[in-house]
Amino acid sequence: MQIVTALFFYLFASITVAAGFMVIASRNPVHSVLFLILAFVNSAGLFILLGAEFLAMILIVVYVGAVAVLFLFVVMMLDVDFAELRAGFLRYLPVGALIGVILLIELVLVVGSWTITADVSARATAPVPPLANVTNTEALGRILYTKYVYFFEAAGMILLVAMIGAIVLTLHHKEGVKRQSIPRQVGRRREDGVEIKQVETGKGI
Repeated sequence: MQIVTALFFYLFASITVAAGFMVIASRNPVHSVLFLILAFVNSAGLFILLGAEFLAMILIVVYVGAVAVLFLFVVMMLDVDFAELRAGFLRYLPVGALIGVILLIELVLVVGSWTITADVSARATAPVPPLANVTNTEALGRILYTKYVYFFEAAGMILLVAMIGAIVLTLHHKEGVKRQSIPRQVGRRREDGVEIKQVETGKGI
């Protein structure tokens, strides 16, 4: 059983790393999004191996079903000039290289000081002690909506403000476009929409 688990782990991990590399190496943005979806799916497989089925489901539903697919439709529907976006690549290359080196040093320090105990797999799948008789999803829900409920509400408010801010910043009113006005519709009178003309006999249309 452990051999099968190890094989699936190396399979999902290798595909995830390869798909992540192809996301940044692919020249076609649509192909990059498809590789991103592949990386998300294999990451969900890794979460299932760790016993975190809730995180795997959220990764598939939220990221694959919403973020990645929405980004794919945006890339396909908008006429984005990617040659113009890459025009300033060489200008920002030194700064990007410096940040990349700093991140590489941090990763080396983290991996170099990482130690794996013998019972790490049992600890990863073990539920919280007070909630030992419930599933992983139910235990996470109870903790999230009891102990960390204020942090959860604060995160929701931050996301709501960010969404409203993005809508306000990107909203542009075009001149000459007819829009619905509820007060004008409610206050509309018969005289505003009906005009009676007295037509003389024999001089109609």
